[in-house]
Amino acid sequence: MAKSSVALRSSPRQSVAKPAKVAPKSRVAAVVAPPLAAPHALTETELEVIWRTFKRTRDENLRNTLIEHHMPLVRSIAERVLQTLPKSIDVDDLSSAGTFGLMDAINGFDLSRGIKFKTYCTTRIRGSILDELRSQDWVPRLVRLKAHRLDRAIRQLEGELGRAPNQHEIASLLGISLDELQAHEAEANAKTIFSLSEKWDDGDEEKEMEKVEILADRKSVDPVETIQQSDALEMITSSLTKKERLIILMYYYEGLTMREIGEIMELTESRVCQIHSNVMMRLKAQLDRAQGAPA
Repeated sequence: MAKSSVALRSSPRQSVAKPAKVAPKSRVAAVVAPPLAAPHALTETELEVIWRTFKRTRDENLRNTLIEHHMPLVRSIAERVLQTLPKSIDVDDLSSAGTFGLMDAINGFDLSRGIKFKTYCTTRIRGSILDELRSQDWVPRLVRLKAHRLDRAIRQLEGELGRAPNQHEIASLLGISLDELQAHEAEANAKTIFSLSEKWDDGDEEKEMEKVEILADRKSVDPVETIQQSDALEMITSSLTKKERLIILMYYYEGLTMREIGEIMELTESRVCQIHSNVMMRLKAQLDRAQGAPA
């Protein structure tokens, strides 16, 4: 009897070691938990289960899981589009626009059509990015199309002729008149804008500067041109008397009239005109001699 009691007492321990079977958790719950923690680890089977469950329940958590799983694809498409855009465009902005396209693709994807979601959503993501770029573009789309057409024609002619084409050749290829071509060129010149706050890349990271810092001021005086004018003035007036030199300077550089010059130099207006005419004749003769001199 003692042995049997021991045997009876040991049976519960065996039941702990080998518990009775319990009802397994639902397959969806087992699949959904991992992607929330690591969406990149989803397998094709898991994705299929999530897709079917999402389409049936429209569960927000499942939709977020699908979005997180496909975000690398959005980033990849945004980076490819960025290669054709100015440096002022940020890849994160393109990714944000592409995410909206991904969300629309997830909501509109039809499992019954039998196509891969990647094939379907790629077009939607790229289209969403391009739509965002167009909405931010200040140039009308028709102008863009004309500019691209003009660029293609120029590149084609350069390849065929081996040189830069003239306007007649470009107009002939496009089938338009010269006036229409000039209008296209004027519109194309305004098709691009640049950010002046963009960093100027000169290869020296220690001396970074914005483009606005090196923007040319076309209203400022060109120092080279000033020096050349000074040298030319010195050469022209070197053979003149002091009175003749003053008359030339005041008339051509100060913008004074003959009458005003006469009042300053205490000469009559006719005398100033006479001196000016004599100087011009002598300078013309010097110029003629210089042009006729052998090289």
